Amino acid sequence: MTTDRPRPSRFRLAALATTALAVLGGLAACGGGDDTAAGASPGTAAKIRLGYFPNVTHATPLVGVAKGFYTKRLGSTALETQTFNAGPAEVEALFAGGLDAGYLGPNPAINAWAKSHGEIRIIAGATSGGASLVVQPGINSVADLKGKRLATPQLGNTQDVALRAWLKKNGLTPSSQSEQGDVQVEPTDNATTLQLFQDKKIDGGWVPEPWASRLVLDGGGKVLVDEKTLWPGGKFVTTHLIVRSQFLDKYPETVKALLEGQVDTTDWIAANTAAAKTTVNAEIKRITKKALKDNVLDRAWSNIEITNDPVASSLKKSADDAVGAGLLKAVDLKGIYDLKLLSEVLAARGGAKIDDAGLGKGGG
Repeated sequence: MTTDRPRPSRFRLAALATTALAVLGGLAACGGGDDTAAGASPGTAAKIRLGYFPNVTHATPLVGVAKGFYTKRLGSTALETQTFNAGPAEVEALFAGGLDAGYLGPNPAINAWAKSHGEIRIIAGATSGGASLVVQPGINSVADLKGKRLATPQLGNTQDVALRAWLKKNGLTPSSQSEQGDVQVEPTDNATTLQLFQDKKIDGGWVPEPWASRLVLDGGGKVLVDEKTLWPGGKFVTTHLIVRSQFLDKYPETVKALLEGQVDTTDWIAANTAAAKTTVNAEIKRITKKALKDNVLDRAWSNIEITNDPVASSLKKSADDAVGAGLLKAVDLKGIYDLKLLSEVLAARGGAKIDDAGLGKGGG
């Protein structure tokens, strides 16, 4: 069964970010999805609940769900899905008992790890790249941003942290709940950001694809910062797959089957780019009721890389940036990755072991 959760409003998102922090500390046994599938091995769950976004950066689950790659591998385990607008809202659902696994960005995962004392694990990558700061014409440098209003998808999400860190590095203070700052940073729903940008009511936004491309093509903006230029080799994690530690420990066969479905999906996307783009757009339309224009989809797709590698080397910097932005206390990330099952799946296909940058658990 597949169900789609409506995207929260910008006001609801702010409340969710706060609520998520409260429920994370109380993570314990979460209901639903904790029954062994009838006639299956003890490591197989009756169902698994998966979260993701209707975004191009979540192409892997969009395609994997639509094409049935996950359900084929999961066999007798039922797949239930929910969609979200941003990571903190998905984390809230994960730790409130509504999800077992989910695709989201690095900073919500780091925050979840810290607040829950290690009750989640990153088990695979999904997307690298695909985020930019797009601004109004006439803004040509970081100095031009002083006194301006910039949007991000949600307080504490991956793009919000990236913008705040970049501003600080360039000598500008982003606004906070207690300070005005040099630049007003306004967490805003992506669709609202586009409308405000088109109406000239905001000066720019640090957003993921396809919204960065929409700000350029539909909003008449220009890219001031392509985030990949800030990372070694242009690679940084945008989306990865996390799972509740309790679910992983109890149902490793189900988690491995989910990963098999992901790798099948990744391989299919690589071999069928045009069909993959069509599928992603069809799913975005199904969930949001509006498809992307072809030129937006093409531009957005060219800015991302679909990969099983979580680009673990970029995670520590994301955590440091969140600490520097005052959104997270210093946290030890050792053990946040558990790539053992992914390594097994890839090894069976002749693939190389994925690097966990020394932040892994067990044989990952």
